[in-house]
Amino acid sequence: MIRTSAVLDEVADMNWLNWSNNAQQQPRWGHRTMRFGRTKQRGDPMQARIDCLVGAGTTVTGDLTFAGGLRIDGHVEGDVIVSPAIPGTLVIGDGGSVAGDVRVSHLIVFGRVLGTVYASGLVDLRISAHVDGDVHYGAIEIEKGAVVEGHLVKHKTAGAIQ
Repeated sequence: MIRTSAVLDEVADMNWLNWSNNAQQQPRWGHRTMRFGRTKQRGDPMQARIDCLVGAGTTVTGDLTFAGGLRIDGHVEGDVIVSPAIPGTLVIGDGGSVAGDVRVSHLIVFGRVLGTVYASGLVDLRISAHVDGDVHYGAIEIEKGAVVEGHLVKHKTAGAIQ
């Protein structure tokens, strides 16, 4: 039996998925409650707010570097890279797309990625997600209906037995 309450609690807790510019929200550190009551420990925060938005109907041509939280509802033709000094979360909205490589701390995809994904932390592929390229990840969640046309490559942790 699937505990839907755990899923609903997680969705209710993830208010950062909805575009909000609430400056009082803070990044969450440490444990993250995943589906079915599991928790995941990680060293960098999942960005709790969106600092920048590429709106629907907008096309950005060229590489895009950001810090904090970025939501793409439009189209980016180029690489999307998080600043090396500050971990960041990229959310690609339902109508959003990136045609290039993605190098971020955390990634949540509702839309489309045409390129290789490199995420040091969590990659969350939602039901409408489509990734046409390899996905390198620290942790991954894939909803039924999400599509990955490429390889899934788990990062090896430091000191792990080969």
